[in-house]
Amino acid sequence: MKYEWKKQEKEWYGVKGKAVMVDVPLQKFIMISGKGNPNDTDFSDKVGALYALAYAIKMDYKSASTSNEISDFTVYPLEGIWKQIEDSELIKDKLEYTIMIRQPDFINKKMVDNALERVKIKKPNPLYEEINFDTIIDGKSVQILHVGAFDDEPASFEKMDEFSKMHKLERIENYHREIYLNNANRTEKSKLKTILRYKIK
Repeated sequence: MKYEWKKQEKEWYGVKGKAVMVDVPLQKFIMISGKGNPNDTDFSDKVGALYALAYAIKMDYKSASTSNEISDFTVYPLEGIWKQIEDSELIKDKLEYTIMIRQPDFINKKMVDNALERVKIKKPNPLYEEINFDTIIDGKSVQILHVGAFDDEPASFEKMDEFSKMHKLERIENYHREIYLNNANRTEKSKLKTILRYKIK
């Protein structure tokens, strides 16, 4: 069986254009951090390094699998945690971020390390040294599907804020998460699909 997040984790990835509350459990990620404008080459280089490792992990698991239950899995979408260095007008050059790709629960550190050693030889990239394998738990959060350009996200955040106010929920962090459901380089801005999420109490 092939594990497909789109089909089997609809609670977290099947959100529509209406704000909802979710309880996100502990999840595993390969991740890399940075600062600056996401339109810069440094950002795209880090995305490339993450995907190279993610597919190496997938292929290693698929080739080594002897399980009758899960023999393969679909690579999860790119995600990003975004924080403004200064709480003022949005200046993209002053953003801090951690971008990451989730890993299935059955992937462990040894598997990641083995794939990393192999991909270093096959596709050398100094950025591999900055990638970490760790866990994150969002817990209770509000999320929404934003359709359109990244610069238009404030309208969707307004919907999330209205939902939170209506249900007497309070945002508890000064950063938010974005989950990119399609490739920004191959998709018209008006058709981009991005899940926006922030923690609440």
